[in-house]
Amino acid sequence: MGEVLALDDVLARVAADRRAGRTVALANGCFDLLHVGHVRYLQASAQEADRLVVAVNDDASVRALKGDGRPILPAADRCELVAAIRGVDYVVPFAELTVVGVLRTLRPDVHCKGTDYTVDTVPERDVVREWGGRTAIVGDPKDHSTRDLLSRIR
Repeated sequence: MGEVLALDDVLARVAADRRAGRTVALANGCFDLLHVGHVRYLQASAQEADRLVVAVNDDASVRALKGDGRPILPAADRCELVAAIRGVDYVVPFAELTVVGVLRTLRPDVHCKGTDYTVDTVPERDVVREWGGRTAIVGDPKDHSTRDLLSRIR
């Protein structure tokens, strides 16, 4: 099972992993109402490197990105659920609206994004290139969403 840690602690773990010759991938998202698309995205992300860090938006940033009534689950619960997924090593909550700060701090070898993007449309692609990292598009086709799930529940 993965560990939920503060960014400084993840940075220390990643540094130790790199000294041991391991590569690092980073995936990110809100992960509100975890569904099969999230699981497939994270498991595919784990295949891109030796260690997988998952950055999870905090409650305020989810509310700003998704609107009133979101998140459904608080950040601590979302982080714990993500950490329980096979292949996830470290989970770090973050408060910003974008993952750029986490990327610049951790400088992963690979930044993983879902199939609703192409390498050319990933907003952070130029940031990742700053240190020679690459962007990987992973997971199954984007035919799962929390928004659709909530609509079905309502």
